[in-house]
Amino acid sequence: MQYAAGVRRTVVALVAAAAATALVTGCTPSGEDGAAGGPSQSAQSPAPGAAANGGGSSSGSGSSGGTGKEAKPSAPASPSAPGGAAKPCTVKEVKVTEARQAAVRPPGTGTGAAVIAVTNTSKSACTLQGFPTVAGAGNGSPDKNVPLATSHSGSVAAVVLAPGARAWTKLTFVNVQGEADGYCVSGATPATFPTLVVGVPAAGAHQIALDDGVFAFCDNKVTVTAYTATKPS
Repeated sequence: MQYAAGVRRTVVALVAAAAATALVTGCTPSGEDGAAGGPSQSAQSPAPGAAANGGGSSSGSGSSGGTGKEAKPSAPASPSAPGGAAKPCTVKEVKVTEARQAAVRPPGTGTGAAVIAVTNTSKSACTLQGFPTVAGAGNGSPDKNVPLATSHSGSVAAVVLAPGARAWTKLTFVNVQGEADGYCVSGATPATFPTLVVGVPAAGAHQIALDDGVFAFCDNKVTVTAYTATKPS
């Protein structure tokens, strides 16, 4: 009986030792049992640099498009240059304001050549482009125009006129020769007009008198330059 009691004590001691070992094993962080109680291994790790950003995610969200940077507001559109948005000049915005004999003109006793100025009389910029038309105002009336045969000289370029700015064109005529009433080399009778009707592309026709004298020329012909921002000589 003492042998049996000793065996039971030995068995009890072995069971107790095995149980203690099992408890110690269950608390170990390694192994499947330990991993099951920890964080899932499928969770994403913070991207490199997250710690430098205060521990937050660097993937970003919302309007930043995942770049990790806040979207910057669009800069307001800068005002366009005067030439970028200027509309074509209209008859209400410009006026022919000057006509005087040119410094450089064909020899003779007639007008020879005249410089014409067109002024932007409005409060906004506009664009003028092209060649003028020219007619003599019969009896001083624009309704009794005598159109002149017009030849073009030079190239066309857009001229942006700020309020108050001018564009220029030069008219060169077949000049009258001789003294007194003069004569035309062609044999035609010289023409004399106190005013001309000058056309501005897309901006109507305008009557103008010569600042110093009258328009006198031959053959009802004129050579015109395109409107330009530079005053011709």
